[in-house]
Amino acid sequence: MNFLRRSQGVLDAIPSLVALFVRIVAAHPFFVSGQTKVDGPQIGATILGQEISYTLPTSIRDATFALFAQEYKVPLLSPQIAAYLATAMESVLPILLVLGLLTRLSALGLLAMTLVIQIFVFPDAWWTVHAYWAALLLVLIVRGPGALALDRLFCRGDDR
Repeated sequence: MNFLRRSQGVLDAIPSLVALFVRIVAAHPFFVSGQTKVDGPQIGATILGQEISYTLPTSIRDATFALFAQEYKVPLLSPQIAAYLATAMESVLPILLVLGLLTRLSALGLLAMTLVIQIFVFPDAWWTVHAYWAALLLVLIVRGPGALALDRLFCRGDDR
């Protein structure tokens, strides 16, 4: 009977761990993309044999502006505004998502970004990547961040 109680406790924790995993996986490609767009000092460490570094964004690379002017053409926005907007979203929203802070709003922003990328930038990438990003983000929007999230501290009913 004691084994069953302990097993139940482990099983009860699984949804929160899955939600954390989904937040991390959904945030990763956006975060990595954002890091390629900025310059600034780097901080980092080696954790469990993995080099982990972060560029503190102090400026946007000239190559980023060129990319938005030549390849990532988004209608209704100038390349400069699109570059600033995408870089800001990719720099802030993934961090909020991993922390579980403003999770649904962050996921919604990244979902909007995914749809813009799909429609205007890489229309052939739906089944190779964008559908998977959209699926993860939709799960977070609909189900919430899970119990292992900062949202739980601020929004009591939002810890599913």
